[in-house]
Amino acid sequence: MQELLSPKQVATSIGVSESSLKRWCDQGVIATERTPGGHRRIQVGAVIRFLREQRRSLVRPEVLGLPVGAGQVIRSQDKANEALFDALKAGNHEQARRLFIDLYVAGMSVVQLGDQVVAPALHRLGDSWQCGQIEVYQEHRACEILSRALYELRLMLPPPSPSAPIAIGGTPPGDDYRLPTLMVELVLADEGWNAVSLGSNLPFGTMAAAAVQHRPDLFWLSSTHVADATALRAGMASFLASTPVSMKVVVGGQKSNQVFSGLDQGGRLLHGADLAELQRIASGLRPTAAVSSQPAPD
Repeated sequence: MQELLSPKQVATSIGVSESSLKRWCDQGVIATERTPGGHRRIQVGAVIRFLREQRRSLVRPEVLGLPVGAGQVIRSQDKANEALFDALKAGNHEQARRLFIDLYVAGMSVVQLGDQVVAPALHRLGDSWQCGQIEVYQEHRACEILSRALYELRLMLPPPSPSAPIAIGGTPPGDDYRLPTLMVELVLADEGWNAVSLGSNLPFGTMAAAAVQHRPDLFWLSSTHVADATALRAGMASFLASTPVSMKVVVGGQKSNQVFSGLDQGGRLLHGADLAELQRIASGLRPTAAVSSQPAPD
């Protein structure tokens, strides 16, 4: 749940008069809710969306519960990538958090954040660890920082509509990498899906149980680490055989196309090489996706 803010708080945070803010609310420029008493209230996500659409900067981000100075700097991607790596290496959560907010408020899409900012940072951290330039704890700490930043970004996205199609997913057995599945959740949520990541290292049996119970329109499988390709392929075959035929299954990650190639002949199994391709798949499915009758799992 996002915190609901008063028009005065929002006006202060973006540096305009309260009367101007209320006029924009009345015109539908900023999405507004009403309390039982009839007072206007605005979600943080609606404020961020307004700033992105109107190309405005935050004046007092701390009023929205964001770091001081966040959303006030336009960063080039190269400098942002370097700054993010330095912040993650040093364990500076607030700096990493500010970078995410700066880039998102300035208009960078969720897909761009994932493919052009998060993914390069993860690859560089992995290379640095393998070369002995950083310790294991630094890599693990960096992943925790990124996870918290992604969770916070999730709260800035608009909530799904009651009729939004459902998408659930996670990572298969032996794959503990939860950042990729969190990024998939963010991309789908940004596309208007009611998307929920089930987590990492999930047995195919429990993923099938979730698919049968919640009957999502789309199920994703993010496969970053492949320990046993034969077992992974067999597990996917069993999963496809035991889940609703109307459910599309999107797989992505390192070697996933190779492992699952030719497994499905009915058009249910789709391959997404990166988040941009996932977005194209989701965008193509969403207009014709049936409204699911079951709620997504909490």
